[in-house]
Amino acid sequence: MVSYSSDVTPFAQARQRYLAARGKAAVKALAENAFDARFLATAEHAVAAVLELIPAGARVGLGGSLTLRQLDLPAALERRGDRIVQHWQTGLSSEESLRLRREQLLADVFLTSANAITLEGELVNVDAAGNRVGAMIFGPGKVIVVAGANKVVKDVQEGLARTRNLAAPINALRLGVATPCAELGYCVDCARPERICRVVTIVERRPTLTDLTVLVVGEELGL
Repeated sequence: MVSYSSDVTPFAQARQRYLAARGKAAVKALAENAFDARFLATAEHAVAAVLELIPAGARVGLGGSLTLRQLDLPAALERRGDRIVQHWQTGLSSEESLRLRREQLLADVFLTSANAITLEGELVNVDAAGNRVGAMIFGPGKVIVVAGANKVVKDVQEGLARTRNLAAPINALRLGVATPCAELGYCVDCARPERICRVVTIVERRPTLTDLTVLVVGEELGL
């Protein structure tokens, strides 16, 4: 029988160095594409950077994001007195959810994550309604994208594959949506009304009229 050591510290340290290298490479490429891009080593540094970038008392739109929840940013902003505009809180009617999604488009700051960031300096996203990517591209006074370095991919093709074969099936399962990817665990040609992959955006360079900051964190965050 093979005996495995319970000491995983060397592996964890190697994984951390790997994520840091990927994250820094992505930040360099993003900066070359005119994004305000920064690498943060830890989740704690990322939270501090977000709070520094957002003026106290601002109206902050939150895109649907597991990353933001993992970082506990909604609660941190509320404690500071910022006005949070989020459509994924429980108990909302469909009309109220739609109203909040529209309000996010004109928020002082829009805070979200990305599905993938390429080593060529691009943001890759797939949405159902398109409100997240719409606000990311134009409308809010400032946009902040926070993403773990686990979302760094080689190129757009790899980013789309990662989104459709990892993030989409898990999100479909989380939302209780009866899509083929939720049943199979990978993307197939989906023509069902419940389909959640409907809008694809590839932001190749910072949009000319959008103050957009990308924070890449050297940890695993989100899907």
